[in-house]
Amino acid sequence: MKRILFLLFSTLFFLHSAKISEISKIVGVRDNQLIGYGLVIGLNGSGDGGSLFTQQSLSNMLKSMNVQIDANDIKSKNVAAVVVTAQFDSFARQGDKLDITISSIGDAKSLEGGTLLLTSLKAVDGKIYALAQGAVTIGGKNGRGRGDLNHPTAAKVLSGATVEREMSYDLFHQEYATISLNETNFQNAIGVQESLNTHFGTQIAVALDPKTIKIKRPEGMSMVEFLAKVQMLELEYDRPQKIIIDERTGTIVAGIGVEVLPVVITHGDITIKIDEQESIAPNQGDVALDAQTSLALGSNTITTQKGTSTVATIARSLQKLGAKPKDIIAILQAIKKAGAIKASLEII
Repeated sequence: MKRILFLLFSTLFFLHSAKISEISKIVGVRDNQLIGYGLVIGLNGSGDGGSLFTQQSLSNMLKSMNVQIDANDIKSKNVAAVVVTAQFDSFARQGDKLDITISSIGDAKSLEGGTLLLTSLKAVDGKIYALAQGAVTIGGKNGRGRGDLNHPTAAKVLSGATVEREMSYDLFHQEYATISLNETNFQNAIGVQESLNTHFGTQIAVALDPKTIKIKRPEGMSMVEFLAKVQMLELEYDRPQKIIIDERTGTIVAGIGVEVLPVVITHGDITIKIDEQESIAPNQGDVALDAQTSLALGSNTITTQKGTSTVATIARSLQKLGAKPKDIIAILQAIKKAGAIKASLEII
């Protein structure tokens, strides 16, 4: 039977201390995506066999080297057409190195032992920002000294691309910056605003909405220094409780203090009665008091004691009754729909 994995995190408190950098980001300071089309050569017969675009690409490359050959005459299986991707930092400078990922788009069986030919990497604006080239690596080695056989058509080249063009982002001369919270929350937005204004002793921050705070650089301070101080500032913030359920693996992630309000749920031959009794007499008939959860477990019932009604204890008790992961997930969903769980529930 598939086992259910129940992970617990968080505490009974709703306010947590964190740096602003841990709960937000600076708008404009982010990575950008680069993409390019290229060829991997030097394969030992494991390249594209019948991909016409590979033959045409190889023919075009040879023409650029003054070698005239028709694409239909190319029969080599030592070449594979690939898409190359990379992440480009906003402040990357010319000459910086980028790691690249290479993925076959033809019918190649493996990229092992190949070499990526010079490939231009473009951003969404169509401009070339980096050039990639180098010997590909498809992962760790197995017991026979060969590469990862599970994904032989995907490879990486560490530091395989060189930055040729820089992103135009003038941070130094900016007077204003914008903070974007990772989660939309009115209380946290106001908390960041008040913490910044108190710390700097002037009205330098204003919350535009529950996710966005606009800040102004103080006189006599550079924007880089200002943002460094802003990101290091600690504040109390509200972290909403959440239950995350992965139906495919049977994994449930929830805060240890997520309360379940009084409710009666019947699912199949299992009945859960949450009425928060002051005390439960152990070992009455077929009812036994579980020492770990302090809940009364019958042959197919769960009765809670006051102060013990949480998602964590309910899930443990259901597991002890032999409920399958899909049954536990269905019961938690029903309790949420009944309004007995206030925390948000997310199915992934």
